[in-house]
Amino acid sequence: MISERWIRLILLILYIVGAVGMLMPSTRTWFVELSALNLAISFLALIASRKTKATTFFMFLTIAFVIGITVELIGVHTSYLFGSYYYGEGLGWKWYGVPLVIGLNWGILTVTSSAVIHRLQLNKHVEVILASILMVIFDYILEPVAIKLDYWHWTEGEIPIYNFICWLGVSYLLQLIYQRMRLAEANKVAESLFLMMFIFFTLLTF
Repeated sequence: MISERWIRLILLILYIVGAVGMLMPSTRTWFVELSALNLAISFLALIASRKTKATTFFMFLTIAFVIGITVELIGVHTSYLFGSYYYGEGLGWKWYGVPLVIGLNWGILTVTSSAVIHRLQLNKHVEVILASILMVIFDYILEPVAIKLDYWHWTEGEIPIYNFICWLGVSYLLQLIYQRMRLAEANKVAESLFLMMFIFFTLLTF
């Protein structure tokens, strides 16, 4: 089994190369096309680094995928969630207008933000709230970059406050399920991945 240290090293190389590739105009388009693959590799890294309850963990990722795709379908086709938006071509294959990797992304963000907060060893419900807020902060950093990279676009041009309210609601639901399934654990791969993603998208804002 590949060690935690090697998984973190592979992810670090992946995100450094990706950041450099996207910051360079000559290679940006090619690297944007690899975004879905990058998310898929990150998803597999979380599975490979899981320390406890591997079967239950996989069950949660399946639940997160279904919830993630469902809320995005509602959002894209009705605007009842998040606001009026549509997905571009930057995230690969789409199902009824929603990229499939978005389902993976909701799972990745839930697990990684939970790992970061779990290090603090707080009350379980406080962990749920703080991890949910952390996911919203991540989305705040991600939004302008997502538009730039053709991940998604807002119909009215501006990012609505309603988007962040819905993000908080969905994040809270996923974090609550994660805690109820007793899956929160300290995991260096998950913590490192959240930090890498956060720095990655922060760099791309410039």
